[in-house]
Amino acid sequence: MAAPVTIEAIRQLSSERIEIALSDGETLKGSISDLAELRLYRGQPLDEATLETVRSACALSMTKARALDALSRRMLSARELEKKLLQKGEDERVVARCIRWLEDNRLLDDEAYAAAVARHYAAKGYGAGRIRSELCRRGLSRALWDDAIAQRPDNTKKMDAFIAARLHNPEDRDQVRKVSAALFRRGYGWDEIRAALARFRAEAPDEENG
Repeated sequence: MAAPVTIEAIRQLSSERIEIALSDGETLKGSISDLAELRLYRGQPLDEATLETVRSACALSMTKARALDALSRRMLSARELEKKLLQKGEDERVVARCIRWLEDNRLLDDEAYAAAVARHYAAKGYGAGRIRSELCRRGLSRALWDDAIAQRPDNTKKMDAFIAARLHNPEDRDQVRKVSAALFRRGYGWDEIRAALARFRAEAPDEENG
C-alpha cells in the first residue's frame, strides 16, 4: 500500500489565501477558512478520501474568490457568471456549487438584477421590447421578465419628448413613419406609439388659431 501523502508546508499568500505543498509535489491553493475548517497542519498525513476533501474545498474556495471578484466589478446574472467562470477553466461541478452558495447567501440575485436592468434601460428611454431583449441577452429567466418590466418607471414623458424633438409636422406622413420606426426600434409597441402620436397631435398648436 502506498504511503499517504503528507502536507509538507502551508504558506500564507495573502490575508485570505494559502498555499498547501504536498509531499508528492502537488500544490493546492485555498483560503484561510479552509485551513481552520479542515484542521490542516504541517506534517499531516492525508489518505485518499481526506486528500480529495481538501482538493474539493480548495477548488471551491478559489472559485468563490474569482466569482466574488467578478461580482465586485458589476452585477451579473447566474448564467453570465457561470459562463465567465467556465471560460476561465473552472470545473463545471465546482462552478455549480459556487453559484448555489452565492444565491443562498444573497450575493447573486437574478430577480434584483433583472429589475436593475429594466430600470436602467427605461431611464435611457427604451421600451419593454428593448428591455426584454437585454434581459434575454444577460441570460435571465423569462419568468423574471414581466415583474422586472412592471417595476420600471413610466416612460410616457420620454416618449413625448422623443416625438416632440423629431416630429415637426404631424401631418407629414414620412416624418410620422420615421419617428414611429425609431420608437419601435427602441422597444415600444405599436399601440404605445399610436397613443403617443395622438397625444402629440392633441397638444400641437392649432395653426389657424395660433
